[in-house]
Amino acid sequence: MTIIETVNSPISTSQSSPKRTNALKRINNIVPPLILFGVIIAIWEILSASLSGARKFLLPTPQSVLMQGILSPDAYTEILPSFVRTAALALAGLMVAIILGMIVAALMYRFKWLERASFPYLVALQAVPVLAIAPLMAVVFGYSFTAKGIIVVLIAFFPIPANFLLGLRSVDKGLIDLFRLNKASWWTRFFKLALPNALPQLLTGFRISAGLAVIGAIVGEEFFQAGVPGLGMRLLQYLDQVEYHRLYGALILSSLLGISFYTFFTRLSHRLLRNWHESVQA
Repeated sequence: MTIIETVNSPISTSQSSPKRTNALKRINNIVPPLILFGVIIAIWEILSASLSGARKFLLPTPQSVLMQGILSPDAYTEILPSFVRTAALALAGLMVAIILGMIVAALMYRFKWLERASFPYLVALQAVPVLAIAPLMAVVFGYSFTAKGIIVVLIAFFPIPANFLLGLRSVDKGLIDLFRLNKASWWTRFFKLALPNALPQLLTGFRISAGLAVIGAIVGEEFFQAGVPGLGMRLLQYLDQVEYHRLYGALILSSLLGISFYTFFTRLSHRLLRNWHESVQA
Protein backbone atom coordinates (compact mmCIF):
# COMPACT_ATOMS: atom_id res chain seq x y z
CA MET A 1 0.00 0.00 0.00
CA THR A 2 2.84 2.37 0.76
CA ILE A 3 4.47 1.79 -2.62
CA ILE A 4 1.15 2.24 -4.44
CA GLU A 5 0.39 5.46 -2.57
CA THR A 6 3.88 6.75 -3.32
CA VAL A 7 3.53 6.00 -7.02
CA ASN A 8 0.00 7.42 -7.34
CA SER A 9 0.50 10.61 -5.34
CA PRO A 10 2.29 12.58 -8.14
CA ILE A 11 -0.41 11.50 -10.60
CA SER A 12 -3.25 12.66 -8.38
CA THR A 13 -1.41 15.91 -7.74
CA SER A 14 -0.87 16.50 -11.45
CA GLN A 15 -4.52 15.73 -12.15
CA SER A 16 -5.80 18.08 -9.46
CA SER A 17 -3.47 20.97 -10.34
CA PRO A 18 -5.33 21.91 -13.58
CA LYS A 19 -8.60 21.94 -11.63
CA ARG A 20 -7.05 24.21 -9.02
CA THR A 21 -5.66 26.45 -11.75
CA ASN A 22 -9.07 26.73 -13.42
CA ALA A 23 -10.73 27.46 -10.07
CA LEU A 24 -8.19 30.18 -9.31
CA LYS A 25 -8.71 31.70 -12.75
CA ARG A 26 -12.47 31.80 -12.18
CA ILE A 27 -12.00 33.42 -8.80
CA ASN A 28 -9.62 36.00 -10.28
CA ASN A 29 -12.14 36.76 -13.01
CA ILE A 30 -15.16 37.06 -10.69
CA VAL A 31 -13.86 38.65 -7.48
CA PRO A 32 -12.45 41.98 -8.83
CA PRO A 33 -15.68 42.94 -10.66
CA LEU A 34 -17.70 42.05 -7.55
CA ILE A 35 -15.46 44.20 -5.36
CA LEU A 36 -15.73 47.13 -7.78
CA PHE A 37 -19.51 46.65 -7.96
CA GLY A 38 -19.69 46.85 -4.17
CA VAL A 39 -17.61 50.04 -4.19
CA ILE A 40 -19.91 51.61 -6.80
CA ILE A 41 -23.03 50.70 -4.81
CA ALA A 42 -21.47 52.13 -1.64
CA ILE A 43 -20.61 55.41 -3.39
CA TRP A 44 -24.12 55.52 -4.81
CA GLU A 45 -25.61 55.07 -1.35
CA ILE A 46 -23.40 57.80 0.11
CA LEU A 47 -24.28 60.27 -2.65
CA SER A 48 -27.98 59.50 -2.31
CA ALA A 49 -27.87 59.98 1.46
CA SER A 50 -25.96 63.26 1.08
CA LEU A 51 -28.76 64.90 -0.92
CA SER A 52 -31.25 67.07 0.93
CA GLY A 53 -34.92 66.18 1.14
CA ALA A 54 -36.02 68.44 -1.74
CA ARG A 55 -33.38 67.01 -4.09
CA LYS A 56 -33.40 63.40 -2.94
CA PHE A 57 -35.59 62.34 -5.88
CA LEU A 58 -32.69 63.11 -8.27
CA LEU A 59 -30.68 60.12 -7.02
CA PRO A 60 -32.77 57.35 -5.44
CA THR A 61 -31.01 54.63 -3.50
CA PRO A 62 -29.96 51.46 -5.36
CA GLN A 63 -32.51 49.40 -3.43
CA SER A 64 -35.39 51.72 -4.33
CA VAL A 65 -34.32 51.74 -7.99
CA LEU A 66 -34.24 47.95 -8.02
CA MET A 67 -37.56 47.47 -6.23
CA GLN A 68 -39.58 50.36 -7.71
CA GLY A 69 -37.86 50.92 -11.04
CA ILE A 70 -37.23 47.36 -12.25
CA LEU A 71 -38.85 44.63 -10.15
CA SER A 72 -42.24 46.17 -9.38
CA PRO A 73 -45.04 44.69 -11.56
CA ASP A 74 -45.87 48.04 -13.17
CA ALA A 75 -42.21 48.69 -13.97
CA TYR A 76 -41.09 45.40 -15.48
CA THR A 77 -44.26 44.90 -17.53
CA GLU A 78 -43.45 48.25 -19.12
CA ILE A 79 -39.65 48.16 -19.31
CA LEU A 80 -39.03 44.55 -20.34
CA PRO A 81 -40.89 44.78 -23.70
CA SER A 82 -38.96 47.99 -24.37
CA PHE A 83 -35.73 46.17 -23.51
CA VAL A 84 -36.56 43.41 -26.00
CA ARG A 85 -37.42 45.99 -28.66
CA THR A 86 -34.12 47.84 -28.20
CA ALA A 87 -32.16 44.57 -28.14
CA ALA A 88 -33.74 43.49 -31.44
CA LEU A 89 -33.00 46.86 -33.03
CA ALA A 90 -29.37 46.87 -31.86
CA LEU A 91 -28.84 43.26 -32.92
CA ALA A 92 -30.34 43.78 -36.38
CA GLY A 93 -28.26 46.91 -36.99
CA LEU A 94 -25.12 45.21 -35.69
CA MET A 95 -25.55 42.21 -37.99
CA VAL A 96 -25.98 44.48 -41.02
CA ALA A 97 -22.93 46.51 -39.97
CA ILE A 98 -20.85 43.34 -39.59
CA ILE A 99 -21.82 41.97 -43.01
CA LEU A 100 -21.31 45.27 -44.83
CA GLY A 101 -18.09 46.02 -42.94
CA MET A 102 -16.52 42.68 -43.80
CA ILE A 103 -17.50 42.97 -47.46
CA VAL A 104 -16.13 46.51 -47.73
CA ALA A 105 -12.86 45.57 -46.02
CA ALA A 106 -12.41 42.49 -48.24
CA LEU A 107 -12.99 44.59 -51.37
CA MET A 108 -10.52 47.25 -50.22
CA TYR A 109 -7.98 44.51 -49.50
CA ARG A 110 -8.49 43.02 -52.96
CA PHE A 111 -8.39 46.34 -54.83
CA LYS A 112 -5.95 48.86 -53.39
CA TRP A 113 -7.29 51.61 -55.62
CA LEU A 114 -10.70 51.11 -54.01
CA GLU A 115 -9.15 51.55 -50.56
CA ARG A 116 -7.45 54.79 -51.61
CA ALA A 117 -10.68 56.05 -53.18
CA SER A 118 -13.20 55.07 -50.48
CA PHE A 119 -11.41 55.18 -47.13
CA PRO A 120 -11.51 59.01 -46.79
CA TYR A 121 -15.27 58.88 -47.32
CA LEU A 122 -15.66 56.18 -44.66
CA VAL A 123 -13.80 58.41 -42.22
CA ALA A 124 -16.00 61.35 -43.23
CA LEU A 125 -19.12 59.24 -42.72
CA GLN A 126 -17.92 58.37 -39.23
CA ALA A 127 -17.29 62.05 -38.47
CA VAL A 128 -20.73 63.27 -39.60
CA PRO A 129 -23.06 63.86 -36.60
CA VAL A 130 -25.75 61.21 -36.64
CA LEU A 131 -28.43 63.64 -35.49
CA ALA A 132 -27.76 65.67 -38.64
CA ILE A 133 -28.58 62.62 -40.78
CA ALA A 134 -31.56 61.45 -38.73
CA PRO A 135 -34.05 64.00 -40.19
CA LEU A 136 -33.12 62.82 -43.69
CA MET A 137 -33.73 59.21 -42.64
CA ALA A 138 -37.13 60.26 -41.32
CA VAL A 139 -38.03 61.85 -44.67
CA VAL A 140 -36.91 58.83 -46.72
CA PHE A 141 -37.98 55.91 -44.52
CA GLY A 142 -40.43 57.50 -42.11
CA TYR A 143 -40.42 56.94 -38.36
CA SER A 144 -39.93 53.21 -38.78
CA PHE A 145 -37.79 50.36 -37.54
CA THR A 146 -35.74 50.63 -40.74
CA ALA A 147 -34.86 54.28 -40.10
CA LYS A 148 -33.73 53.45 -36.56
CA GLY A 149 -31.75 50.48 -37.87
CA ILE A 150 -29.87 52.70 -40.33
CA ILE A 151 -28.81 54.92 -37.45
CA VAL A 152 -27.46 51.84 -35.66
CA VAL A 153 -25.56 50.75 -38.78
CA LEU A 154 -24.03 54.20 -39.27
CA ILE A 155 -22.76 54.32 -35.69
CA ALA A 156 -21.54 50.71 -35.47
CA PHE A 157 -20.11 50.33 -38.99
CA PHE A 158 -16.68 51.99 -39.03
CA PRO A 159 -14.72 49.87 -36.46
CA ILE A 160 -15.40 46.68 -38.43
CA PRO A 161 -13.81 47.53 -41.81
CA ALA A 162 -11.06 49.56 -40.12
CA ASN A 163 -9.98 46.68 -37.84
CA PHE A 164 -10.55 43.97 -40.43
CA LEU A 165 -8.51 45.77 -43.08
CA LEU A 166 -5.71 46.34 -40.58
CA GLY A 167 -5.58 42.62 -39.88
CA LEU A 168 -5.65 41.71 -43.56
CA ARG A 169 -2.78 44.11 -44.27
CA SER A 170 -0.69 42.73 -41.38
CA VAL A 171 0.12 39.36 -42.94
CA ASP A 172 3.79 38.44 -42.82
CA LYS A 173 5.40 39.11 -46.21
CA GLY A 174 7.38 35.90 -46.04
CA LEU A 175 4.17 33.88 -45.81
CA ILE A 176 2.71 35.80 -48.76
CA ASP A 177 5.80 35.00 -50.84
CA LEU A 178 5.52 31.34 -49.81
CA PHE A 179 1.93 31.16 -51.03
CA ARG A 180 2.88 32.88 -54.28
CA LEU A 181 5.78 30.47 -54.85
CA ASN A 182 3.27 27.64 -54.57
CA LYS A 183 1.05 29.47 -57.12
CA ALA A 184 -1.85 29.80 -54.69
CA SER A 185 -4.79 31.81 -55.99
CA TRP A 186 -5.92 35.05 -54.38
CA TRP A 187 -8.91 33.29 -52.83
CA THR A 188 -6.64 30.65 -51.29
CA ARG A 189 -4.36 33.34 -49.86
CA PHE A 190 -7.37 35.22 -48.53
CA PHE A 191 -9.14 32.33 -46.79
CA LYS A 192 -6.11 30.35 -45.61
CA LEU A 193 -3.70 33.17 -44.76
CA ALA A 194 -5.15 36.69 -44.59
CA LEU A 195 -8.49 35.85 -42.94
CA PRO A 196 -7.02 33.77 -40.06
CA ASN A 197 -4.37 36.43 -39.52
CA ALA A 198 -7.05 39.17 -39.37
CA LEU A 199 -9.41 37.24 -37.09
CA PRO A 200 -8.17 38.83 -33.79
CA GLN A 201 -8.54 42.35 -35.17
CA LEU A 202 -11.92 41.51 -36.68
CA LEU A 203 -13.23 40.23 -33.36
CA THR A 204 -11.92 43.37 -31.68
CA GLY A 205 -13.97 45.37 -34.17
CA PHE A 206 -17.01 43.26 -33.29
CA ARG A 207 -16.61 44.05 -29.60
CA ILE A 208 -16.28 47.79 -30.25
CA SER A 209 -19.25 47.84 -32.62
CA ALA A 210 -21.38 45.82 -30.18
CA GLY A 211 -21.34 48.65 -27.65
CA LEU A 212 -21.83 51.27 -30.36
CA ALA A 213 -24.86 49.38 -31.67
CA VAL A 214 -26.63 49.73 -28.33
CA ILE A 215 -25.81 53.45 -28.29
CA GLY A 216 -27.14 53.77 -31.83
CA ALA A 217 -30.37 51.99 -30.90
CA ILE A 218 -30.93 54.33 -27.93
CA VAL A 219 -30.16 57.43 -30.04
CA GLY A 220 -32.41 56.28 -32.86
CA GLU A 221 -35.31 55.61 -30.52
CA GLU A 222 -34.88 58.96 -28.81
CA PHE A 223 -35.02 60.76 -32.15
CA PHE A 224 -37.71 58.68 -33.90
CA GLN A 225 -40.29 58.75 -31.15
CA ALA A 226 -42.87 56.61 -32.91
CA GLY A 227 -43.99 53.00 -32.91
CA VAL A 228 -43.49 50.50 -30.10
CA PRO A 229 -41.42 52.27 -27.42
CA GLY A 230 -37.91 51.04 -26.74
CA LEU A 231 -35.56 51.99 -23.95
CA GLY A 232 -34.63 55.25 -25.69
CA MET A 233 -38.24 56.41 -25.75
CA ARG A 234 -38.72 55.23 -22.17
CA LEU A 235 -35.76 57.32 -21.00
CA LEU A 236 -37.30 60.50 -22.40
CA GLN A 237 -40.73 59.53 -21.09
CA TYR A 238 -39.50 58.91 -17.54
CA LEU A 239 -37.46 62.12 -17.61
CA ASP A 240 -40.51 64.17 -18.63
CA GLN A 241 -42.67 62.46 -16.02
CA VAL A 242 -40.00 62.85 -13.28
CA GLU A 243 -40.05 59.09 -12.64
CA TYR A 244 -36.43 58.81 -11.66
CA HIS A 245 -36.68 55.29 -10.24
CA ARG A 246 -37.73 53.96 -13.63
CA LEU A 247 -35.28 56.28 -15.40
CA TYR A 248 -32.35 54.75 -13.55
CA GLY A 249 -33.83 51.29 -14.10
CA ALA A 250 -33.94 51.88 -17.86
CA LEU A 251 -30.34 53.17 -17.76
CA ILE A 252 -29.23 50.03 -15.92
CA LEU A 253 -30.96 47.78 -18.44
CA SER A 254 -29.36 49.71 -21.29
CA SER A 255 -25.95 49.14 -19.73
CA LEU A 256 -26.69 45.44 -19.22
CA LEU A 257 -27.64 45.14 -22.88
CA GLY A 258 -24.32 46.62 -23.97
CA ILE A 259 -22.42 44.42 -21.50
CA SER A 260 -24.20 41.30 -22.75
CA PHE A 261 -23.30 42.08 -26.38
CA TYR A 262 -19.68 42.77 -25.45
CA THR A 263 -19.48 39.60 -23.34
CA PHE A 264 -20.85 37.47 -26.17
CA PHE A 265 -18.18 38.62 -28.61
CA THR A 266 -15.48 38.34 -25.96
CA ARG A 267 -16.43 34.71 -25.34
CA LEU A 268 -16.60 34.11 -29.08
CA SER A 269 -13.08 35.54 -29.38
CA HIS A 270 -11.80 33.21 -26.64
CA ARG A 271 -13.52 30.25 -28.28
CA LEU A 272 -11.99 30.92 -31.70
CA LEU A 273 -8.52 32.08 -30.64
CA ARG A 274 -7.71 30.22 -27.43
CA ASN A 275 -5.76 27.40 -29.11
CA TRP A 276 -3.37 29.52 -31.17
CA HIS A 277 -3.35 33.26 -30.47
CA GLU A 278 -1.19 34.70 -27.70
CA SER A 279 -3.66 37.45 -26.74
CA VAL A 280 -6.14 34.86 -25.46
CA GLN A 281 -3.58 32.40 -24.11
CA ALA A 282 -2.05 35.15 -21.97
